[in-house]
Amino acid sequence: MTVYVALLHAVNVGGIGKLAMADLQALCRKAGFANVRTYIASGNVVFESDGSVTKVKAELEKRLQAATGKPVGVALRTAAEMSAVLKANPFPKAPSNVTVAIFLDRKPPPDSLKQAVGAVREEMRLGSREIFVHYPDGQGRSKLRIPAAKSGTARNMNTVAKLVEMATG
Repeated sequence: MTVYVALLHAVNVGGIGKLAMADLQALCRKAGFANVRTYIASGNVVFESDGSVTKVKAELEKRLQAATGKPVGVALRTAAEMSAVLKANPFPKAPSNVTVAIFLDRKPPPDSLKQAVGAVREEMRLGSREIFVHYPDGQGRSKLRIPAAKSGTARNMNTVAKLVEMATG
């Protein structure tokens, strides 16, 4: 069985997309996923499945839409892929609470960073299916907008590290 990390987009953020983590766990178990565990109330779930990435993602998104009444995007990574994201962090000396990986479904376009607007002191780098951003003044204060990241979901490096620990431990 493959260990997957699912990162839900726009769940329990700013009062929208409410989904209790106990309900998310139950939803995953009903989908046939094993060893289901969630981390903090922002839509992070680790589980095992023998399904392909495509099948697992489709099943999870279908069940989430049925449960919430609206489409919920899911970024899905294997434990190995999540570990690779943590290792690829291009800002290892920056505080991990102000450095994020924005998880995308596919490789970001090469001009993604040139399309960004509102940057002041933020630093950005492209990953394989991620955009890494260091927000030295905090993400909440930033006016940075990255059009290529609109469909993605961000997690800070503290969360990424914890999810890697859960997925590999």
